[in-house]
Amino acid sequence: MIELRHLGPGDVDWLVERHAQDYARDEGFDASFGRLVREILEAFEADHDPARERAFIAWEDGQRLGSVFCVADGAPDTAKLRLFLLVPEARGKGLGKRLLAACTGFARDVGYRRMVLWTHESHRAACALYAATGWELVRSEATVSFGIPVVEQSWELDLSPCQ
Repeated sequence: MIELRHLGPGDVDWLVERHAQDYARDEGFDASFGRLVREILEAFEADHDPARERAFIAWEDGQRLGSVFCVADGAPDTAKLRLFLLVPEARGKGLGKRLLAACTGFARDVGYRRMVLWTHESHRAACALYAATGWELVRSEATVSFGIPVVEQSWELDLSPCQ
């Protein structure tokens, strides 16, 4: 059975390693990506508000399978989705949907009215999941990041209660 846990011992190093390894292999990202992931995680550990920010780490049989984070994004009503990751062997089993639902559900439950995220067009499965769950693509821009040409995307989700 897959369990969703908060950030615990060893998770930061695992997340940095998996992000760096998977994105270097799959996308060709350079080492600056792993450094960015570490900075994000260290800031989260040092300064997150547990009442409004949360990590979701998926575990099964003693193995980590993925993650997603809900963090504040400056404005009191806006959350940011970060560090959405599934290891390759966990893909195609509905875990991405479950992680995304847990993250957006948490954001809604603690009072955020909007959620944003930043990703790359090449993450086709994740982008398809965002589109299928009500996220709106609000910006798409070609640039160079992590040592390669990419198309960065910004997405938003309205978390307001249905009228």
